[in-house]
Amino acid sequence: MRIPRRRPAAGFTLIELLVVIAIIAVLIALLLPAVQSAREAARRAQCTNNLKQMGLAMHNYHDAQGQFPAGYLTLIGGNTFMGAPDALTRDTGPGWAWGSMLLPYMEQSTLYAALNVNLPCWDASNTTGARVSVATYLCPSVSDASRVYDVKNQAGTVLTTFSRSHYGGNSGRQEAWAFATDDWTSLSDGPIYRNAKVRIAGVTDGLSNTVFVGEHSAALSDKTWVGVVPGAVGCPTRKFAFAACDVAATQVLVHSGPNPWETPPLVHPPNSRLAKICGMYAEHPGGCNVMMGDGSVRFASANISQLVWPALATCAGGEIISSDQY
Repeated sequence: MRIPRRRPAAGFTLIELLVVIAIIAVLIALLLPAVQSAREAARRAQCTNNLKQMGLAMHNYHDAQGQFPAGYLTLIGGNTFMGAPDALTRDTGPGWAWGSMLLPYMEQSTLYAALNVNLPCWDASNTTGARVSVATYLCPSVSDASRVYDVKNQAGTVLTTFSRSHYGGNSGRQEAWAFATDDWTSLSDGPIYRNAKVRIAGVTDGLSNTVFVGEHSAALSDKTWVGVVPGAVGCPTRKFAFAACDVAATQVLVHSGPNPWETPPLVHPPNSRLAKICGMYAEHPGGCNVMMGDGSVRFASANISQLVWPALATCAGGEIISSDQY
Protein backbone atom coordinates (compact mmCIF):
# COMPACT_ATOMS: atom_id res chain seq x y z
CA MET A 1 0.00 0.00 0.00
CA ARG A 2 1.36 3.35 -1.04
CA ILE A 3 1.21 6.04 1.61
CA PRO A 4 0.51 9.47 0.07
CA ARG A 5 2.97 12.23 0.89
CA ARG A 6 1.78 15.06 3.02
CA ARG A 7 1.92 18.43 1.38
CA PRO A 8 3.79 21.01 3.40
CA ALA A 9 1.50 23.42 5.24
CA ALA A 10 0.92 26.64 3.31
CA GLY A 11 2.30 29.80 4.92
CA PHE A 12 4.82 32.62 4.77
CA THR A 13 8.47 32.23 5.29
CA LEU A 14 10.27 34.50 7.71
CA ILE A 15 11.83 36.45 4.84
CA GLU A 16 8.42 36.99 3.24
CA LEU A 17 7.01 38.30 6.53
CA LEU A 18 9.92 40.67 6.94
CA VAL A 19 9.41 41.97 3.39
CA VAL A 20 5.70 42.57 4.03
CA ILE A 21 6.44 44.39 7.30
CA ALA A 22 9.04 46.54 5.54
CA ILE A 23 6.56 47.45 2.80
CA ILE A 24 3.91 48.41 5.39
CA ALA A 25 6.45 50.54 7.26
CA VAL A 26 7.39 52.36 4.05
CA LEU A 27 3.71 53.01 3.23
CA ILE A 28 3.08 54.39 6.72
CA ALA A 29 6.14 56.61 6.46
CA LEU A 30 4.83 57.95 3.15
CA LEU A 31 1.23 58.44 4.30
CA LEU A 32 1.82 59.85 7.81
CA PRO A 33 3.13 63.27 6.68
CA ALA A 34 0.18 63.59 4.33
CA VAL A 35 -2.27 62.77 7.14
CA GLN A 36 -0.55 65.22 9.49
CA SER A 37 -0.58 67.89 6.80
CA ALA A 38 -4.30 67.36 6.21
CA ARG A 39 -4.99 67.64 9.94
CA GLU A 40 -2.94 70.84 10.22
CA ALA A 41 -4.78 72.28 7.22
CA ALA A 42 -8.07 71.61 9.00
CA ARG A 43 -6.79 73.18 12.23
CA ARG A 44 -5.49 76.21 10.36
CA ALA A 45 -8.85 76.59 8.61
CA GLN A 46 -10.59 76.59 12.01
CA CYS A 47 -8.13 79.21 13.26
CA THR A 48 -8.87 81.32 10.19
CA ASN A 49 -12.58 81.02 10.87
CA ASN A 50 -12.04 82.15 14.49
CA LEU A 51 -10.35 85.32 13.28
CA LYS A 52 -13.11 85.97 10.74
CA GLN A 53 -15.66 85.76 13.55
CA MET A 54 -13.61 88.30 15.52
CA GLY A 55 -13.43 90.55 12.48
CA LEU A 56 -17.19 90.49 12.07
CA ALA A 57 -17.62 91.20 15.78
CA MET A 58 -15.15 94.11 15.56
CA HIS A 59 -17.25 95.80 12.90
CA ASN A 60 -20.51 95.11 14.71
CA TYR A 61 -18.93 96.72 17.76
CA HIS A 62 -17.86 99.72 15.68
CA ASP A 63 -21.38 100.08 14.29
CA ALA A 64 -22.83 100.06 17.80
CA GLN A 65 -20.18 102.07 19.66
CA GLY A 66 -18.76 104.32 16.96
CA GLN A 67 -15.23 102.99 17.47
CA PHE A 68 -13.26 99.76 17.62
CA PRO A 69 -12.73 98.19 21.06
CA ALA A 70 -9.81 99.41 23.13
CA GLY A 71 -6.97 97.02 23.89
CA TYR A 72 -8.05 97.24 27.52
CA LEU A 73 -9.61 99.81 29.83
CA THR A 74 -8.16 101.71 32.76
CA LEU A 75 -9.58 104.55 34.82
CA ILE A 76 -6.96 107.28 34.71
CA GLY A 77 -5.92 108.11 38.24
CA GLY A 78 -7.83 105.14 39.67
CA ASN A 79 -10.21 105.24 42.62
CA THR A 80 -11.31 103.16 45.60
CA PHE A 81 -12.85 100.43 43.44
CA MET A 82 -10.39 100.42 40.54
CA GLY A 83 -7.27 100.72 42.69
CA ALA A 84 -4.34 103.11 42.59
CA PRO A 85 -2.31 103.36 39.36
CA ASP A 86 0.48 100.81 39.08
CA ALA A 87 3.79 102.63 39.55
CA LEU A 88 5.41 100.96 36.54
CA THR A 89 2.61 101.06 33.96
CA ARG A 90 -0.10 103.37 35.37
CA ASP A 91 -2.61 100.54 34.92
CA THR A 92 -5.76 100.57 37.07
CA GLY A 93 -9.09 98.80 36.89
CA PRO A 94 -11.38 97.80 35.38
CA GLY A 95 -8.87 96.18 33.01
CA TRP A 96 -11.43 94.59 30.68
CA ALA A 97 -9.79 93.66 27.37
CA TRP A 98 -10.90 93.80 23.75
CA GLY A 99 -11.84 90.13 23.85
CA SER A 100 -14.38 90.66 26.63
CA MET A 101 -15.84 93.72 24.87
CA LEU A 102 -16.54 91.66 21.74
CA LEU A 103 -18.52 88.97 23.56
CA PRO A 104 -22.02 90.45 22.94
CA TYR A 105 -21.20 90.72 19.23
CA MET A 106 -20.13 87.11 18.76
CA GLU A 107 -23.05 85.18 20.25
CA GLN A 108 -21.63 85.26 23.78
CA SER A 109 -24.22 87.61 25.30
CA THR A 110 -24.97 85.17 28.11
CA LEU A 111 -21.35 85.08 29.21
CA TYR A 112 -21.06 88.87 28.94
CA ALA A 113 -24.18 89.27 31.07
CA ALA A 114 -22.54 87.09 33.73
CA LEU A 115 -19.66 89.56 34.03
CA ASN A 116 -19.94 92.69 36.16
CA VAL A 117 -18.07 95.07 33.88
CA ASN A 118 -18.57 97.92 36.35
CA LEU A 119 -16.09 96.22 38.66
CA PRO A 120 -12.48 95.20 37.98
CA CYS A 121 -12.06 92.11 35.82
CA TRP A 122 -10.23 90.41 38.71
CA ASP A 123 -13.00 91.13 41.25
CA ALA A 124 -14.31 88.06 43.10
CA SER A 125 -17.76 88.56 41.54
CA ASN A 126 -16.23 87.86 38.12
CA THR A 127 -14.35 84.72 39.10
CA THR A 128 -16.72 82.26 37.43
CA GLY A 129 -17.21 84.15 34.18
CA ALA A 130 -13.52 84.94 33.79
CA ARG A 131 -12.72 81.22 33.74
CA VAL A 132 -15.15 80.28 30.96
CA SER A 133 -13.46 79.09 27.76
CA VAL A 134 -14.60 80.74 24.53
CA ALA A 135 -14.02 78.44 21.56
CA THR A 136 -13.54 81.34 19.16
CA TYR A 137 -10.50 82.47 21.14
CA LEU A 138 -8.78 79.08 21.00
CA CYS A 139 -6.70 77.90 18.05
CA PRO A 140 -6.78 74.09 17.62
CA SER A 141 -3.14 74.04 16.48
CA VAL A 142 -1.93 75.11 19.92
CA SER A 143 -0.24 72.22 21.69
CA ASP A 144 -1.03 73.46 25.22
CA ALA A 145 -4.43 71.97 26.03
CA SER A 146 -5.01 73.94 29.24
CA ARG A 147 -7.91 76.37 29.19
CA VAL A 148 -7.14 78.59 32.20
CA TYR A 149 -3.99 79.95 33.81
CA ASP A 150 -2.98 81.72 37.00
CA VAL A 151 -2.23 85.41 36.67
CA LYS A 152 0.80 86.18 38.86
CA ASN A 153 2.88 89.16 39.92
CA GLN A 154 6.67 89.40 39.83
CA ALA A 155 6.96 87.65 43.19
CA GLY A 156 4.94 84.67 41.90
CA THR A 157 1.83 85.44 43.96
CA VAL A 158 -1.39 84.33 42.24
CA LEU A 159 -3.62 87.37 41.70
CA THR A 160 -6.50 85.62 39.92
CA THR A 161 -7.24 82.92 37.34
CA PHE A 162 -8.30 83.75 33.78
CA SER A 163 -9.47 81.83 30.74
CA ARG A 164 -6.99 81.57 27.89
CA SER A 165 -6.96 83.18 24.49
CA HIS A 166 -4.59 82.35 21.66
CA TYR A 167 -4.85 85.77 20.04
CA GLY A 168 -3.50 89.25 20.75
CA GLY A 169 -4.55 92.74 19.66
CA ASN A 170 -2.05 94.75 17.62
CA SER A 171 -1.00 97.95 19.42
CA GLY A 172 1.41 99.10 16.71
CA ARG A 173 5.17 99.27 16.39
CA GLN A 174 6.51 100.19 19.81
CA GLU A 175 5.56 98.86 23.25
CA ALA A 176 3.72 101.74 24.90
CA TRP A 177 3.63 99.75 28.15
CA ALA A 178 7.33 100.52 28.57
CA PHE A 179 6.36 104.09 29.55
CA ALA A 180 4.90 105.11 32.93
CA THR A 181 2.26 107.38 31.40
CA ASP A 182 -1.52 107.56 31.47
CA ASP A 183 -2.09 108.43 27.80
CA TRP A 184 -0.90 106.07 25.06
CA THR A 185 -2.35 108.09 22.17
CA SER A 186 1.03 109.37 20.99
CA LEU A 187 2.82 106.10 21.77
CA SER A 188 0.66 103.46 20.06
CA ASP A 189 0.28 103.76 16.29
CA GLY A 190 -1.74 100.56 15.94
CA PRO A 191 -5.52 100.12 16.28
CA ILE A 192 -5.78 98.17 19.57
CA TYR A 193 -4.22 99.73 22.66
CA ARG A 194 -5.09 100.86 26.20
CA ASN A 195 -8.12 103.19 26.27
CA ALA A 196 -8.00 103.49 22.46
CA LYS A 197 -10.84 105.14 20.59
CA VAL A 198 -9.88 104.30 17.02
CA ARG A 199 -12.51 104.82 14.32
CA ILE A 200 -12.55 103.60 10.74
CA ALA A 201 -11.76 107.12 9.56
CA GLY A 202 -8.58 107.05 11.62
CA VAL A 203 -7.16 104.04 9.78
CA THR A 204 -5.89 106.04 6.82
CA ASP A 205 -3.52 103.27 5.69
CA GLY A 206 -6.66 101.31 4.83
CA LEU A 207 -8.40 98.61 6.82
CA SER A 208 -7.13 95.94 4.42
CA ASN A 209 -3.53 97.05 5.05
CA THR A 210 -3.65 97.18 8.85
CA VAL A 211 -3.31 94.19 11.17
CA PHE A 212 -5.79 94.23 14.05
CA VAL A 213 -5.43 90.79 15.66
CA GLY A 214 -2.91 87.97 15.34
CA GLU A 215 -2.10 84.62 16.87
CA HIS A 216 -0.11 84.02 20.03
CA SER A 217 0.28 80.43 21.19
CA ALA A 218 0.21 79.39 24.83
CA ALA A 219 3.30 77.35 23.99
CA LEU A 220 5.17 80.67 24.26
CA SER A 221 3.28 82.62 26.95
CA ASP A 222 -0.13 83.31 28.44
CA LYS A 223 -2.79 85.40 26.75
CA THR A 224 -6.38 85.99 27.84
CA TRP A 225 -9.60 87.44 26.47
CA VAL A 226 -10.59 88.68 29.93
CA GLY A 227 -8.41 91.64 30.87
CA VAL A 228 -5.33 93.15 32.46
CA VAL A 229 -4.52 92.99 36.17
CA PRO A 230 -2.25 95.84 37.36
CA GLY A 231 1.04 94.55 38.70
CA ALA A 232 0.78 91.21 36.91
CA VAL A 233 3.57 89.92 34.67
CA GLY A 234 3.62 87.60 31.69
CA CYS A 235 6.48 85.16 31.33
CA PRO A 236 7.60 82.68 28.67
CA THR A 237 7.13 78.96 29.16
CA ARG A 238 10.10 76.77 30.05
CA LYS A 239 10.53 75.94 26.37
CA PHE A 240 11.40 79.59 25.73
CA ALA A 241 13.11 80.35 29.03
CA PHE A 242 15.74 82.43 27.21
CA ALA A 243 13.07 85.09 26.55
CA ALA A 244 12.15 87.78 29.08
CA CYS A 245 9.06 88.41 31.19
CA ASP A 246 7.01 91.54 30.55
CA VAL A 247 4.20 93.59 32.11
CA ALA A 248 0.52 92.73 32.25
CA ALA A 249 -0.45 94.45 28.98
CA THR A 250 1.33 91.71 27.03
CA GLN A 251 -1.34 89.24 28.15
CA VAL A 252 -3.81 90.89 25.74
CA LEU A 253 -1.64 92.92 23.33
CA VAL A 254 1.22 92.42 20.87
CA HIS A 255 3.40 94.80 18.87
CA SER A 256 5.65 94.44 15.83
CA GLY A 257 8.70 96.50 16.81
CA PRO A 258 10.91 98.36 16.44
CA ASN A 259 11.05 100.49 19.56
CA PRO A 260 12.52 103.96 18.92
CA TRP A 261 15.29 103.52 21.49
CA GLU A 262 16.68 100.33 19.93
CA THR A 263 19.96 100.40 18.00
CA PRO A 264 19.83 98.58 15.70
CA PRO A 265 16.02 98.55 15.29
CA LEU A 266 14.54 95.24 16.40
CA VAL A 267 11.55 93.85 14.51
CA HIS A 268 10.00 90.56 15.63
CA PRO A 269 7.98 89.02 12.79
CA PRO A 270 5.60 86.08 13.29
CA ASN A 271 7.27 83.07 14.94
CA SER A 272 10.45 85.05 15.54
CA ARG A 273 13.37 83.07 16.95
CA LEU A 274 13.65 85.71 19.66
CA ALA A 275 10.32 84.41 21.01
CA LYS A 276 9.26 87.77 22.45
CA ILE A 277 6.07 87.36 24.47
CA CYS A 278 4.92 90.72 23.10
CA GLY A 279 5.02 89.41 19.52
CA MET A 280 2.88 87.10 17.41
CA TYR A 281 3.67 83.42 17.57
CA ALA A 282 1.76 80.48 16.10
CA GLU A 283 2.31 76.74 15.87
CA HIS A 284 1.45 76.70 12.18
CA PRO A 285 4.50 75.95 10.02
CA GLY A 286 5.96 79.06 8.44
CA GLY A 287 3.99 81.88 10.04
CA CYS A 288 0.68 82.87 11.58
CA ASN A 289 -2.83 84.00 10.70
CA VAL A 290 -3.65 87.69 11.09
CA MET A 291 -6.99 89.47 10.96
CA MET A 292 -6.93 92.72 9.01
CA GLY A 293 -9.08 95.74 9.79
CA ASP A 294 -11.57 94.89 7.06
CA GLY A 295 -12.22 91.50 8.68
CA SER A 296 -10.25 89.50 6.13
CA VAL A 297 -7.72 86.93 7.32
CA ARG A 298 -4.30 86.46 5.79
CA PHE A 299 -1.28 84.30 6.51
CA ALA A 300 1.78 86.33 7.48
CA SER A 301 5.01 84.53 6.67
CA ALA A 302 7.74 84.18 9.26
CA ASN A 303 10.05 85.46 6.51
CA ILE A 304 8.06 88.64 5.93
CA SER A 305 10.12 91.75 5.14
CA GLN A 306 11.32 93.61 8.22
CA LEU A 307 10.04 96.78 6.57
CA VAL A 308 6.63 95.43 5.65
CA TRP A 309 5.78 93.92 9.04
CA PRO A 310 5.98 97.21 11.01
CA ALA A 311 4.15 98.96 8.16
CA LEU A 312 1.23 96.54 8.54
CA ALA A 313 1.13 97.31 12.27
CA THR A 314 0.38 101.02 11.83
CA CYS A 315 -2.97 102.69 11.22
CA ALA A 316 -1.70 105.87 9.61
CA GLY A 317 1.93 105.34 8.65
CA GLY A 318 1.37 106.25 5.02
CA GLU A 319 3.11 103.12 3.70
CA ILE A 320 2.06 101.55 0.41
CA ILE A 321 1.94 97.76 0.63
CA SER A 322 0.82 95.17 -1.90
CA SER A 323 -0.70 91.86 -0.86
CA ASP A 324 2.14 89.87 -2.41
CA GLN A 325 4.64 91.35 0.08
CA TYR A 326 3.44 89.05 2.86
